[in-house]
Amino acid sequence: MGETIRALVDEQAAARPGRPWLLAPETGRILTFAGLREASLRLAAFLAARGIAQGERVATFMPNGLQTARLFVGVMYAGRVVTPLNLLAQASQLEYVLGHCDARLVFVAPAERERLAAAAARAGRAIELVTVDPDCEEFVDDAPLAGTSLAPLEPRTEALMMYTSGTTGVPKGVVLTHGNVVAGGTFVSRAHALGESDRVLAVLPLYHINAQIVTAAAPLVHGGSVVMPHRFSAGEFWPLACEHRCTWINVVPTIISFLLAGPDPRDAGLAISAIRFCRSASAPLAPEHHRAFEERFGIGIIETMGLTETAAPVFTNPLDPAQRKIGSPGRAFGNEAKVVDPQSGRELPDGVPGEILVRGPNVMKEYYKAPEATAKDLAPDGWLHTGDLGLRDADGFFFITGRLKELIIKGGENIAPREIDEALYRHPAVLEAAAVGVPDPHYGQEILAAVVLKPGMAASEADLRAFCEAELGRFKTPKTFRFMGELPKGPSGKVQRLKLVPP
Repeated sequence: MGETIRALVDEQAAARPGRPWLLAPETGRILTFAGLREASLRLAAFLAARGIAQGERVATFMPNGLQTARLFVGVMYAGRVVTPLNLLAQASQLEYVLGHCDARLVFVAPAERERLAAAAARAGRAIELVTVDPDCEEFVDDAPLAGTSLAPLEPRTEALMMYTSGTTGVPKGVVLTHGNVVAGGTFVSRAHALGESDRVLAVLPLYHINAQIVTAAAPLVHGGSVVMPHRFSAGEFWPLACEHRCTWINVVPTIISFLLAGPDPRDAGLAISAIRFCRSASAPLAPEHHRAFEERFGIGIIETMGLTETAAPVFTNPLDPAQRKIGSPGRAFGNEAKVVDPQSGRELPDGVPGEILVRGPNVMKEYYKAPEATAKDLAPDGWLHTGDLGLRDADGFFFITGRLKELIIKGGENIAPREIDEALYRHPAVLEAAAVGVPDPHYGQEILAAVVLKPGMAASEADLRAFCEAELGRFKTPKTFRFMGELPKGPSGKVQRLKLVPP
């Protein structure tokens, strides 16, 4: 198997030229493996003609679409470093990233050009914007292939740069190599025993690591295919999965919440039994939602966990349902993992919570132009400090209790926000919940819980306080409840707790 994205594309184009890699449901267009290779070669010629050398950053600012996917893979194939920009980024974040990433060329969707041009003008350097329709079938320019030369790629060649959400401080550019990206896709394929007959419904945006690795790169490893609509729609999700004969689905916990709140697809005559499993990642899945989804739809959930810094997968539950543990993202797969004391760095025994560290071929090269941040998080021996708090049980399963930066310290006692979240999820009227620490003159921190209620259901602050006191005790019961229409989330669906803290 190839060790670079170019090698994977070339191998699949030779072995399965006419088989689809990607299906775009809105247009009905199909991109085969051979078509992906040809598009990548044309993109390489286009970039060379524009003076964009191999190794340079090339950014994209586009929603999902056939052309977006071609550009994502094609830039890496061409030996440039693809840098997808988050469409949900605030103006100040976008301006910072454009100034920091060193991309001289950005492919931008027509609807986003004005916003990007304004940010580019403030970034303080020359940036060429190339407008391209995310759905167009042909590339922006029919670049000639003759004379196009491609320097060899190696596993250590840089391939992808992704900026973290930057909930604290400025976003950091995570630099991933071809070896990292291929390792991430390989871990997904092997963990879930995927093959060429497997097809995934992918509704997450291609500017997030989950979509990039799990649903775009992994099929390049096992020869499968991906159905990629523009965005998630609760009403279209099950019909798309059935119409295109998907064998697995890839979601985040927020999507599971929406699907549970919607109708049962079998009532409309949809045959969802062909879906082998549902993969959940990017944020912890509440056990109540996990059980409810499996009971209602008859589809087993494989909960997993990954980071941008690890090209997505780190932990996964086993394929065998009898071996899975609800509430855990699973065991380390393809990586090493351990739990250490955050202060001393000493490895802790099973059952004792601490910070989770991981090491493996999918761990990033560095943070771009940030040697101090790299040295802080990535040790010389390859161990990455994830910033996640958790423990490992005697069977090797990891359980996540929170983030170091999100840990609530009330009166000197450490409280994991997830413990409060899960108590609130057990309330019948609660759709989503997130706890966070807020300053308090007496305790140092008090607990604020943001809550989204289920449609048509009601609960007062007094109701929730009484419920939490019964579930958690008075000390861990939130002092304040904030009712919201939706929780602030990143592109992966992960709740951004620190945005809940009042300024």
